[in-house]
Amino acid sequence: MKEITILSGKGGAGKTSVAAAIASVAQNAVFCDNDVDAADLHLIFNPKIIETYDFDSGTIAVIDPEICTNCGLCEEHCHFDAIHPNAVEQLEVNPFQCEGCRLCERVCPENAIESVHNNNNHWYVSETRFGTLVHAKMGPGEENSGKLVTEVRRKAREIATETGADFIINDGPPGIGCSAIASVTGTNAVLLVIEPTLSGLHDAKRLKKLVDSFNIPVFAVINKFDINKKITNKVESYLFDNKIPLIGRLPFNTKMVESMVRGKTIIEYVPDEKISREFYSIWEKIIQN
Repeated sequence: MKEITILSGKGGAGKTSVAAAIASVAQNAVFCDNDVDAADLHLIFNPKIIETYDFDSGTIAVIDPEICTNCGLCEEHCHFDAIHPNAVEQLEVNPFQCEGCRLCERVCPENAIESVHNNNNHWYVSETRFGTLVHAKMGPGEENSGKLVTEVRRKAREIATETGADFIINDGPPGIGCSAIASVTGTNAVLLVIEPTLSGLHDAKRLKKLVDSFNIPVFAVINKFDINKKITNKVESYLFDNKIPLIGRLPFNTKMVESMVRGKTIIEYVPDEKISREFYSIWEKIIQN
């Protein structure tokens, strides 16, 4: 079984579009959306959820108004400015600002504050027309995205082992943060999606450094390579100098957007277009390495 993680150094490079298209050509695969903070692969996969799990992303403080005397010590000691009087002048905790450090709980002389587990996050196992998808949904500003990525990847590997799948295809998050690190750890190969812009190249370089720290093979695809030939040449030079195999050049095609709007992959939408044929070549090069 081979696990392939699709990443981009920045958002909007086309990573999820590439991951969805690969789902149309991959055989005997389990799919996993590692972009838990802003998951969107399900918009194309149209999954039927068969299992739902809660995810504890940490703790937040809660003040019991029946016990609280409004002494103000918790507000004074909160380093995150998360405690303020409400409309009736009762101190309360803003859950979006609370970092769960529990300092307020410790300084409260009346024991009116307790930390509760925050379960505003869920992950799922679903069936799709491409196969099994493991995906998640986090609330705004939630913590421990890296831990959640690890959890959904663990489940994807478990399913792949049980079903005898040949591949796990991970749609990773953009950037180099905790969720990206959790997506890279232990994967067999990374497919780096790069757009031909200066910011796209800059962020791809940062991501390459991250992946290199795990000693994982990297392949690259340039998305919309024909919108800026000058920058595309710079990207290709960087890839050549760093011995990163360039396994695909995807042309700009407005039908890519049309397919997404219709909830289809580009291959499902226009199977005979040049861009669709390119994905078959990309997949062949991935499985041959």
